[in-house]
Amino acid sequence: MEKRLKERGIDRRQFLKYCTVVAAAMGMGPAFAPEVAKALIGEVGKRPNVVYLHNAECTGCTSAFLRTAAPFVDVLLLDTLNCVYQETIMAAAGHQAKDALWECIDSPEPFIAIVEGAIPTARDGIFGTVGGYTMLDINKRVLTKAAAVIAYGTCAAFGGIQAAKPNPTEAKGINECLGHMGVKAVNIPGCPPIPVNLVGTIVYYLTNNGALPPMDDNSRPLMFFDKSVHELCERLPHFEASRFANTFDDDGARRGWCLYNLGCQGPSTYNNCPKQKFNSLDDGPGASWPVQAGHHCIGCSEPHFWDQLSPFYKAPVGGNPNGTS
Repeated sequence: MEKRLKERGIDRRQFLKYCTVVAAAMGMGPAFAPEVAKALIGEVGKRPNVVYLHNAECTGCTSAFLRTAAPFVDVLLLDTLNCVYQETIMAAAGHQAKDALWECIDSPEPFIAIVEGAIPTARDGIFGTVGGYTMLDINKRVLTKAAAVIAYGTCAAFGGIQAAKPNPTEAKGINECLGHMGVKAVNIPGCPPIPVNLVGTIVYYLTNNGALPPMDDNSRPLMFFDKSVHELCERLPHFEASRFANTFDDDGARRGWCLYNLGCQGPSTYNNCPKQKFNSLDDGPGASWPVQAGHHCIGCSEPHFWDQLSPFYKAPVGGNPNGTS
């Protein structure tokens, strides 16, 4: 492994720290970090082919993925996975790109499909096309052949903002759209999602002979989505002590008090944002997350959050649960 790391110009200590972060996110102890390292450095079987599709989305999921700490992106794309198709970062274009996609999915070699964005389904999918094909047709052709499907981001998982009312394109998440065709995607929701949750899911797949992780009723991996944001939040002691900010610039907000009265959906939202955070650092989890930066959780990893959890700046129905204001 050290030879491989040296060839890639990767610092061994930094790399193993990242593997420890991934192991912790998966609910494993530090002793599992070497297994994560073997998976990420490409020492666990043959490199799987990966097709990464973009549907109706803003590319924020890819941007979050690209902002993770070195050496994750380099190692994951170049050593661990054979990324055949990814419209945002691949060098190929036009017919060359599409030919690579069709050759991959028609090959007898198994592949993993990662999907970003909701699928427009109105009028046979005409509201979303790529290279002359509708996104609906591309996903039908690709996902039904994949060895595993990962819906990365809330739009792919549950439809996201594209599926919000009035939803003129009849956008749908992957499982809602293609479940009847046998597609069973692992959902990694978030707007954007936390990249280490994607990495951990791939590591689980690679280290468990192609098995998918245990999931909740919304097809989210339990190792990342088993606890609410509220349970993990660093402001939980203020909630329990009935210390609440009532505006974003009052004394309570300046003191870091609980943001429940401002509309925080942490109690009903499941994700590991408080633990893993975003824009990961070289020596550990991410740099920050919305609540740490002074903004409440809007429930972006929950199904239909745009319709069911808005308006985002209004206290949840019933006021705060501790009976204070």
